[in-house]
Amino acid sequence: MPNPSAVSDSLPELTHFAVEAGRSHPLGATPDEEGVNFSIFSDLATGIELLLFDAHDDPEPTQVIHFDNIKNKSFHFWHAYVRGLKPGAHYAYRVHGPGDVAGRGDRYNHNKVLVDPYAKGNTDELWDRGKGCDGDDNLKTSMRSVVIDIDGYDWEGDKPINRPMEETVIYEMHVAGFTKSPTSGVEKAKAGTFTGLIDKIPYLQELGVTAIELLPVFDFDTKEGLNVLEDGTHLCNYWGYSTVGFFAPHSSYCMSPELGQHINEFRDMVKAFHKADIEVILDVVYNHTSEGNEAGPVINFKGFGNSTYYILSPEDRTFYMNYTGCGNTFNANHPIGEKFIVDSLEYWVREMHVDGFRFDEAVILTRDENGAPMAKPPVIWQIELSETLADSKVIAECWDAAGDNQLGHFPGYRWGEWNGYYRDAIRRFVKGEAGIIGLVADVMSGSAGLFKYDCELPVNSVNFITCHDGFTLNDMVSYNEKHNWANGEGNRDGNDENLSWNCGVEGPTDDPGIERLRNQQVKNFATILLLSQGVPMICAGDEVRRTQGGNNNAYCHDDAISWFDWDSVEKYAQTFEFFANMIRFRKSHPILRRAEYFTGQLNERGLADISWHGHNINSPEWNNGAIQALAFTMGGFGTDPDIHVMMNMHWDSASFELPRVPGRDWHRTIDTSLEWPEDICLQGCEEPITGSDYLVNGRSIVVLISKDLRSGEEASAEALADPEGSARELVEAIGKTPDNVERADV
Repeated sequence: MPNPSAVSDSLPELTHFAVEAGRSHPLGATPDEEGVNFSIFSDLATGIELLLFDAHDDPEPTQVIHFDNIKNKSFHFWHAYVRGLKPGAHYAYRVHGPGDVAGRGDRYNHNKVLVDPYAKGNTDELWDRGKGCDGDDNLKTSMRSVVIDIDGYDWEGDKPINRPMEETVIYEMHVAGFTKSPTSGVEKAKAGTFTGLIDKIPYLQELGVTAIELLPVFDFDTKEGLNVLEDGTHLCNYWGYSTVGFFAPHSSYCMSPELGQHINEFRDMVKAFHKADIEVILDVVYNHTSEGNEAGPVINFKGFGNSTYYILSPEDRTFYMNYTGCGNTFNANHPIGEKFIVDSLEYWVREMHVDGFRFDEAVILTRDENGAPMAKPPVIWQIELSETLADSKVIAECWDAAGDNQLGHFPGYRWGEWNGYYRDAIRRFVKGEAGIIGLVADVMSGSAGLFKYDCELPVNSVNFITCHDGFTLNDMVSYNEKHNWANGEGNRDGNDENLSWNCGVEGPTDDPGIERLRNQQVKNFATILLLSQGVPMICAGDEVRRTQGGNNNAYCHDDAISWFDWDSVEKYAQTFEFFANMIRFRKSHPILRRAEYFTGQLNERGLADISWHGHNINSPEWNNGAIQALAFTMGGFGTDPDIHVMMNMHWDSASFELPRVPGRDWHRTIDTSLEWPEDICLQGCEEPITGSDYLVNGRSIVVLISKDLRSGEEASAEALADPEGSARELVEAIGKTPDNVERADV
């Protein structure tokens, strides 16, 4: 390796702009009316060069500014003010310093051209990832950062929505994949962009979701992992879970080639969604970066302070601790790493108006500088307590590739947590597994067994059946095995245990009976998800049975495998209507979105907030290993009706005893075994039910609501006159809710 502390003489010193001392904060490139202030952190650097380019694809800089070790340095921050420089200028850095890789773990190399970690835009026209991996000069094959003025945008009074978590229904989607298919009907120039999403807002409004959760939109390396299979399939980093620029919207998701405009296109999208009363949540990746392991390229962090920004092996600091499964692990609880993450998050809230974040492999952010999980990780608590982020939603994926799973005890109080425990329980139940009704009761009532005893609430549970990673909902009911052959890895990648059931045939079928059953199973999943306490999340396309052909790891496919097929909206219009009506049903009944756990509280009619049953009232059969049925009654408060739910996951029909509610009778609002439009009845069109029992068809769910036999005034007067008597009568009829049911059979 060349002497890293030697000053490069390959670049001429050109003086086009006057250079002043500048200031250490804010970090990054900050323009004003007179010029641009540059500031960068590098703790052991012995010298820094700022390279200025007239254009993004200029192979040589037009000016090289050598930072003076005294004038342009404040402790570990290097800075300079370039008078007369304007937004739109392209820049990069070279850093000189010790190359003690095996000892301290530093990788200073003045041959490497680095982009600014705080850059609000980067260009990769010249970028050659392979050239970034060796020790040679990569000036002519490196990325460039861009000076961008973020001021002056007209927000038209927009601000984050701040909807309560319990009111939230999340829709997880990929920016490009949602409109990139030729079937989308989106103008070609808009397809696959932030602007293209705006065209689909009416669709999302009709569905009824309250928030979109976008797969990574921070700038990532589109050239990473580029591969072409023998059949001509182009594989790529489609999902984007490998960030380069943590302050920059991904330029490929923009219509305009002009960097700077890409920020406004993102803002236009956020503003449009806010006008439609839909929040924007970003899936963010702070656990690792695109630089990878010791064999990966030098892009930014490695060159500015490798031992600061990454967790390195204590045995040999040449190597990286790979808790993420992606080559490196970001040192999130080093003060500089912590500052970087919080600065990035606050920027996206303050300047881009986003409503929240979902953190990929969030448990990485709990690890200390040696990789050990911390009880009170500083970065987690700084995110929790930041005033700028106080109203932002924060959601954690509570596991990592190293096997640490903190679901139910993730640090902090207000963090939502992707509930894989919920996902697996409901998959098993709907698939037909017996003897798990205690587990099902727990997760449907907010996973109290996970969260309650850590002083958390139902809203800490983000419930989902599917997400971007794994089978789609259609494929959950269409495949027993994964079919990842198109990934070029011999079907070895992806999860082998999907808890799926193909309903009798693997893959597509023309058999109407199997198709009907698959539709029914999809409706079962949707019903349970939207009846459950917590925060429901729907994966884009599940509402119209989007398929990936059994591929459960489509991270590398920017093609029809991953794209939303808009022809399915017409093909599965009835499934869409069912989802939309279920969301409306959830929104109409406050008891389905409680902020607190069930307590046994009695409503105005003396009915407990929840009571559990089996085929018979007050007999849920918690310990019956063969049972595949569960029922429960929720007592509505105020004007909300009582709700009775009967779930039969056995293949045969079964009779369920109905609870008796004096002064009220039951009306059917949902029966997943029925065809559209009878499967779900809108408010006011529910079917009255007579008799003391209801026959629930095999593999189906029935939901009833209570209606008063008399006027509201008469019923209220009776309840007020003798509330204790009403309570005694109802307890005798329905039975008390078992204490701590979440502990049973879990």
